[in-house]
Amino acid sequence: MTLSTTGTRRLAVAAAAALALSLGVTACGSDGDGKSSASGSSAASASGSATAASPKVSGTITVFAAASLKESFTDLGKKFEAANPGAGVKFNFGGSSALATSINSGAPADVFAAASPATMKTVTDAGGASGEPKTFVKNTLTIAVPKGNPKHIASLNDLTAAGVKVALCAKEVPCGAAAQTALKAAGVNLTPVTLEQDVKGALTKVELGEVDASLVYRTDVKSDAAKIDGVNFPEADKAVNDYPIAALAKAPNKDGAAAFVAYIQSPEARQALTAAGFQAP
Repeated sequence: MTLSTTGTRRLAVAAAAALALSLGVTACGSDGDGKSSASGSSAASASGSATAASPKVSGTITVFAAASLKESFTDLGKKFEAANPGAGVKFNFGGSSALATSINSGAPADVFAAASPATMKTVTDAGGASGEPKTFVKNTLTIAVPKGNPKHIASLNDLTAAGVKVALCAKEVPCGAAAQTALKAAGVNLTPVTLEQDVKGALTKVELGEVDASLVYRTDVKSDAAKIDGVNFPEADKAVNDYPIAALAKAPNKDGAAAFVAYIQSPEARQALTAAGFQAP
């Protein structure tokens, strides 16, 4: 069929109009999709941020922690509470081995911070930890003596001198196990007058004048510097204790446990712990 010139022109005009309309719709669709995509991206970003953020922490978080952490953790607990209104941290400080036994016996706790990996292992082996424990600090032994060091103790060997009374932690306790390692490294055979169940007990014996010296952590001497002096000894390098922390599998407050464990590993907490005399892991 042959089209007239007029018909051909009409078809051309119609085609041009259709093309223009198509381009106009595509452009609007592009603008609209662009805006929709940006809006969707913002929504997804906001949604992602909400998902990535930690859930609101509230309620009581019960922390079982080694006695040597008492001063540092008490202060950090207050800072954690200030940053998390509605949350409260309750501490149970003591010998790590006794705390581990309590946890394995079903004591309600959310977090365990031990003074040695061996003690933490008794909890993880029993399935008591949620996830892998993380070492957050290290600690080293020193000889605690009364102010002025009246017995002039300068080494581990001096602890065996006649008339020198010494307190140690029981060997089941991390500070006691570390003391035995240090004494063995120095070739010193020492008979203490008392064996204490945590490091604070050994330190208190010096404070009260019941003994002339005890093997405790450097952090304990630093926190009690008004009453106690510390004598460093080279064999301490053979008995450095790692401190692991873990949220517990049966934690009543799982969100709180996770948040507190994360906080203890934060730069702010680490700065406070190193200022207290602990070493970075």
